[in-house]
Amino acid sequence: MGLFSSATQQIPEVASVPKHIAVIMDGNGRWARKRFLPRVAGHKRGVETVRDVVKHCVKLDVKYLTLFAFSSENWRRPVDEVSFLMGLFMDALDREVSKLHQNNIKLVMIGDRSYFDTNLVEKINASERLTANNTGLVLTIAANYGGRWDILQAVNHMQLALPALAGQFTEENLYPFLSMHYAPEPDLFIRTGGEMRISNYLLWQLAYTELYFTDTLWPDFDEAAFNLAITSYTQRERRFGRTSEQLHSAT
Repeated sequence: MGLFSSATQQIPEVASVPKHIAVIMDGNGRWARKRFLPRVAGHKRGVETVRDVVKHCVKLDVKYLTLFAFSSENWRRPVDEVSFLMGLFMDALDREVSKLHQNNIKLVMIGDRSYFDTNLVEKINASERLTANNTGLVLTIAANYGGRWDILQAVNHMQLALPALAGQFTEENLYPFLSMHYAPEPDLFIRTGGEMRISNYLLWQLAYTELYFTDTLWPDFDEAAFNLAITSYTQRERRFGRTSEQLHSAT
């Protein structure tokens, strides 16, 4: 059994600041198009926003930040854009990982790495090793990740590891094989860019997460916009299946 359990099994502790925030960073291309720039310019600007959001999470004492960088469906994008994104990913690892390490941030990558070239996989592995023992913010980057892929790979690994339990598997059996077994389920999900869907992101983990959608494009998602999301979260009533009366009685 993993360190954390699912919100459908146990009621998690609720704090005024989310312990775990998951983000879909949408709108880079539209940000660039509005400025008559190539889409790749938006992706470059989006990396700067990642840096700012990480700093703000550290300031707020958020424990886990998970960013959807590249979905398993993003391979359908134009070849030149995908190639640029892979290069940008490599550059970001080269430039940012040492800074993350200096600031005690642990970097974890989730997703199917079999599609990446050898150099990128080696950089990912080296980055994870370098920051493995850091005890501050856990920054997870989901790259070539899909929620359905995550559940399927977890089921396959569970069946191989626990063949005697076939036909009797529980959530507790599955949880350690999910990509994010090391983290509690997200308290707050943020999607920028105006779209109102979760796009195959953390399908298992978002079951009881508070959802926040904003029209703000990712490159414009500054500290003020981030604080609006946190404020919205603090105004939610997280019942986890209970009634409001039960919740108020418990507090």
